[in-house]
Amino acid sequence: MLMTSRMTNPAFAVDGAMDALQALSKAISRARVPISHELLHLRASQINGCSVCVDMHAKAARRAGESEERLFAVGAWRDAPYFSDAERAALALTEALTRLADRAEPVSDPIWDAAAEHFDEEQLGALVLSIAQINVWNRLNVATRQVAGEWTG
Repeated sequence: MLMTSRMTNPAFAVDGAMDALQALSKAISRARVPISHELLHLRASQINGCSVCVDMHAKAARRAGESEERLFAVGAWRDAPYFSDAERAALALTEALTRLADRAEPVSDPIWDAAAEHFDEEQLGALVLSIAQINVWNRLNVATRQVAGEWTG
């Protein structure tokens, strides 16, 4: 099947949108969260079925030194021995924020409290923003059927 996108990615089609998203990324990176955002972005993108972001963040994580074991296991992080308690808390938060409609209380106190044990307020804010931002990218790419591997930005 020939894969073609429906349109240019909206972040490029709307004047100023890409600048705003890049500014948000820069602000998030200044918080210095001591875990890989790539793993969180990979997990959210798997949940959302965003092939562009799964491809991009798996490759970026690999370039940043992530092992194949961790990349292969991120979708089954609860049962894999490769993740720290802080990473597990962040992955649980990622899943909760990505699947908002799946529970009456989308981000339960136990999920939030586990993340708060490992991250200070600025880092928690950066995590929430980072997870929200990957969900934005997933929705832009999925809605417009962006093709994995085509964007090199």
